[in-house]
Amino acid sequence: MPKFKYTAIDQSGKQKTGSIDASDKDDASAKLSGMGLMPTQLAESGASAPSASSKKTAKSKKKKAGGFGKVIKSEDLTTFTRQLATLLQAGLPLLRAIEVMIRQERNLRFKAVLEQIADQVKSGNSFSDGLAQHPKIFDRLFVNMVRAGEAGGVLDVVLSRLAGFMEKALKTKKKVKSAMVYPIVVVGVAVSIVALLMVVVVPKFQTIFDDMLEGAALPGPTQLVIGISNFMRDNILITIILVVAVFFGAKFALKTGPGAKLFNWCSLNLPKVGDLVSKVNIARITRTFGTLLSSGVPILQSLTITKDITSNTFYTNALTRIHDSVRDGESLAAPMERESVFPNMVTSMIDVGEETGQLAEMLNRVADNYDEDVDNAVAGITSIIEPVMIVFLAVVVGFIVIALFLPIVEIIKQLTG
Repeated sequence: MPKFKYTAIDQSGKQKTGSIDASDKDDASAKLSGMGLMPTQLAESGASAPSASSKKTAKSKKKKAGGFGKVIKSEDLTTFTRQLATLLQAGLPLLRAIEVMIRQERNLRFKAVLEQIADQVKSGNSFSDGLAQHPKIFDRLFVNMVRAGEAGGVLDVVLSRLAGFMEKALKTKKKVKSAMVYPIVVVGVAVSIVALLMVVVVPKFQTIFDDMLEGAALPGPTQLVIGISNFMRDNILITIILVVAVFFGAKFALKTGPGAKLFNWCSLNLPKVGDLVSKVNIARITRTFGTLLSSGVPILQSLTITKDITSNTFYTNALTRIHDSVRDGESLAAPMERESVFPNMVTSMIDVGEETGQLAEMLNRVADNYDEDVDNAVAGITSIIEPVMIVFLAVVVGFIVIALFLPIVEIIKQLTG
């Protein structure tokens, strides 16, 4: 009997490797599921190495997948998931449904990826194994939900849930992005106005001051503004380099542990903004967790996947502690109640969900409530952005104008004296 090497995740969320005797890959996967393991990689031991021609074909396919077509957007992936679920619910076999999707796909890069997945399915591999070979497109949430759907024989139902999850996540993302358009435009206009004042207007005032005040000392604010103006005008290239360096330096800092933690702390504690960030994170966490549970993914593995797709370090750390507590035998609501990032309403509803055996439904209900709250939070932020931006612009431009008019007062005194 053939022997298969596997990498799998047990019910505690830990990764395990080993080998198992089975008649074929499906049999091996079924045996691992019976052992409480969910395989992430499964291959026959001693499988012959691919020939040179097959390597060349695979390489050309990989090159095709990475070299042509547009970037695969979230909208494209969401549409694909919804359409594939519809085809499966209509009774089409999986391979036939994938081939239909390949024919209608216009993005050449995504089309090449789907062709590779179809080849995997034709070769006897599972759909989830084919998806797992493209982690930049299909994340762990997607792959694990599909694997759970395959194991339970409800792939069409799981894909439909996944499409609904992605549609709601995309809707929330667009709302948050639309709220950021106005402040970005205002800041851009403010920076342009300040740059114009410093490079064009201030030097003309400096000429007037030199002629009229005959070398007399200028007020402190005026000296500061003129000094910055001279530096920007005489070192345009350095100024541009400094701006670019600050921008990319900030992006790099956000990717480091301390930088990300500081940014996340600020985003959670800023007035109005913190409320929005909190609601967005809770909606995403409960939606992801509830969707995974309703699709048949074990609770500890669902917590691990949810933690991995959460970008805010405070929520990631909280989910890690909750995972460990649940693994040690506690209920879900008890450790969640100890975490300050989760409001009492959330923990109370989860507690009720556990008691009634409807945890997945309760999590999705919490997510629906918070999705509605996100709308109100976005509207609240939008209402205060305009006056804040106007005040910010007025302070910056007003300081420059006052700094330029202080010497003019001295010139008027000299002329009238």
